[in-house]
Amino acid sequence: MAKAKPVSHPEVRALERSESTDPKTNGDDARFDRTLRPRTFDDYIGQEKHKENLRVFVAAAKQRGEPLDHLLLCGPPGLGKTTLAQILAHEMGVTLHMTNGPVIEHKGALAGLLTKLEARDILFIDEIHRLSPVVEESLYPAMEDFRIDVMTGEGAFASSIQIDIRPFTLIGATTRTGLLTAPLFSRFGHVVRLDFYPPADLARIVARSADLLETTIDGPACDAIARRSRGTPRIANRLLRRVRDFAQVLGDGKINERGVRDAAARLEIDDVGFDEMDRRLLRVIIDDYEGGPVGVETLAAALGEPRDTIEDVYEPFLLQQGFIGRTPRGRVATRKAYEHLGVKPAQERGARPIAQPQLFDDEKRGK
Repeated sequence: MAKAKPVSHPEVRALERSESTDPKTNGDDARFDRTLRPRTFDDYIGQEKHKENLRVFVAAAKQRGEPLDHLLLCGPPGLGKTTLAQILAHEMGVTLHMTNGPVIEHKGALAGLLTKLEARDILFIDEIHRLSPVVEESLYPAMEDFRIDVMTGEGAFASSIQIDIRPFTLIGATTRTGLLTAPLFSRFGHVVRLDFYPPADLARIVARSADLLETTIDGPACDAIARRSRGTPRIANRLLRRVRDFAQVLGDGKINERGVRDAAARLEIDDVGFDEMDRRLLRVIIDDYEGGPVGVETLAAALGEPRDTIEDVYEPFLLQQGFIGRTPRGRVATRKAYEHLGVKPAQERGARPIAQPQLFDDEKRGK
């Protein structure tokens, strides 16, 4: 691949402004998802324990001629919750109806969704923790007894009518399990907590996606993209597309390890997948607050990002990889963060020692 150099090509300028490491869907992700998204368990790479359990649940439900138990899929964005819902519908041979929690604004909208379901169909509600309390309470009898209560009339003439609905499966997806109410959480028959993917699985995903995109890529390049993908398949596929664009415009169209390094340098993504915002977050904790602890609201204000973005997008990977810790008083940078940024620990700079993470009680329980 030709050596990376500044160019004025409009497509390349657009790439340099892209949010390449944001695990949430953006840009052209939806269009490419239709091409790259696996449709069967055999095509699905990673999450082996969950995949094998779901195979058993599907086989058992099909043998009995019943719908699947209600499922809750939880985990950070980009790990495959929507993909799993689509695979489950395909394996069951039923129709998948997809919606989003905030879209269901009232009981009538929920009733309209439920009454059009055929027997054993799957209703997928993304961001289910954002359902309004009224809609959520209306969902309980639908999940348990396959009926909904509809109010007709007003005032003294109001009455409740029970409408039977066909047996169905509700699959809820959430990035914030802690925001689910206990009554809703308890009504799911099985909870699938998706984990970040190891680099080996991500490299296999990159190789598969490159084949579907008819792009030539070698093994070391797949590994290089996987290491920078923050444990997230969506980011791996997005980086593959960005690297492919650079290879096409600046090289011969073939992707090798050097090409991945050059593209990552242009996108300001380092060897572990950190972009400029990740490094800024760590530097705010280390430089401005001597390693912490610092509250999440303070971090959000310093970075100019909403609190939810800090907690949903940046923190999960940094926590999982051990670069920051959560304490009752706030976030702290670990020694690993100091080493990654090439900054001397606090005691070597004459400051107070690095604060050590102390997990919250709910984290000790695995919530």
